[in-house]
Amino acid sequence: MRQLLRELIVDNFAGGGGASTGIELAIGRSVDVAINHDPAAIAMHEMNHPDTKHYCESVWDVDPREATSGQPVALCWLSPDCKHFSKAKGSVPVSKKIRGLAWVALRWAATVRPRVIMLENVEEFQTWGPLRKDGYPDKKQKGRTFRSFVNALRYCGYDVEWRELTACDYGAPTSRTRLFLIARSDGKPIVWPRQSHGDPIGLPVQAKRLKPWRPAAEVIDWSIPCPSIFERTKPLAPNTMRRIARGLKKFIINNTNPFIAPVKIEEINDNSQLVAAFLAQYHSETANHDARGQTLDRPLLTLDTSNRYALVTSHLVKLKGSNIGQPATAPMQTITAGGTHFGEVRAFLISYYGASVGSELADPLHTITTVDRFGLVMVHGTPYQIVDIGMRMLEPHELYAAQGFPKEYIIDRYPNGAPVPKKVQVGRCGNSVSPPPATALVRGNLPEMCTVERPYKAEYQYEMQFQ
Repeated sequence: MRQLLRELIVDNFAGGGGASTGIELAIGRSVDVAINHDPAAIAMHEMNHPDTKHYCESVWDVDPREATSGQPVALCWLSPDCKHFSKAKGSVPVSKKIRGLAWVALRWAATVRPRVIMLENVEEFQTWGPLRKDGYPDKKQKGRTFRSFVNALRYCGYDVEWRELTACDYGAPTSRTRLFLIARSDGKPIVWPRQSHGDPIGLPVQAKRLKPWRPAAEVIDWSIPCPSIFERTKPLAPNTMRRIARGLKKFIINNTNPFIAPVKIEEINDNSQLVAAFLAQYHSETANHDARGQTLDRPLLTLDTSNRYALVTSHLVKLKGSNIGQPATAPMQTITAGGTHFGEVRAFLISYYGASVGSELADPLHTITTVDRFGLVMVHGTPYQIVDIGMRMLEPHELYAAQGFPKEYIIDRYPNGAPVPKKVQVGRCGNSVSPPPATALVRGNLPEMCTVERPYKAEYQYEMQFQ
């Protein structure tokens, strides 16, 4: 009789639905049970997975036997809170209670015995061990609790393996790397999916064995204006200006092949103006004060619960003839197209590059050389002059697209019509599981359940917005 009942899929720590979405894309239907203690997260999950049975409770308060009503369980997915393992937590004490949430897997294994258990967490989950009396991890016992956890699953009759997977290798435009653990009790082999995407300059992609990684540029909404940093009502903070300046130097001025945004300049038809762009990490910098950010032709770096990414655009005007700059002592050159900020850009570059290039601004000769070079950008051998700089934070729908969610995933409203605050949208994205790796794992280990295609699957792959 047990074999006649439909096997269930259960998503513990379901959050806003990242893992559930990945599973649904694989099996063609919603997960059967979703559990999360946060009412707002469950509300977002309900909005996008209305056929799922939802429990807005602690995972420890849900009886697996009651939740499954005697039906067999094919997959139990777990994504326990990762903050108290992640290096992003910083140098503060961690919570033993939160770090112990993963033990609920043993409860499911002992009561309803899922055929497959999958767990997702940060890579540091492998270092799970006892805490000292002061609340900090005991480095001498690093990994001891993780090994005990694995051994407990094996004692329950499960084969257990784990690996680190990177989302961009499976079709998400983000380089987010996470640890995945698979345990199965049905005697079938654990399957690790082959990556489908790779480095565009790598041999597997060149030989067309893999697709190229999806770039961050693919998920940028280029229709959203990027306001000039020189026309803000409230000036940007000095640290932000420095990050923009360092990013301009690294990703555009000193880049032999700067990324040119697919933005049309309606008022100019002779291709004399281009928009170069990069992503800046808004609230952080490296120890040596180098630019922290990235070009847009690579997958987006890992997302967290705060919006750290700013799109920076640099407006370039083609220089005519031998006009490649001027010393600071010479009269201001005439700028005929889009050059209203030329003087401001010059002052900006001098101010924020001066001390970082090895000399003080008081050095006249070096300052003059710096002005000439920092105003010049070469694009495919053609000189351009920077005439304006824009900046805006990435919007939630761009971040969800980078995480690998389908376009139509609803993130801005709850089932009752109430709006979801932007900060909450961003936080839930950072906490989510990237759907593509989940899809690949389920297809590899539960192929017998992946026989029906989800209606929106055809729309899942984002089309490039530029050629």
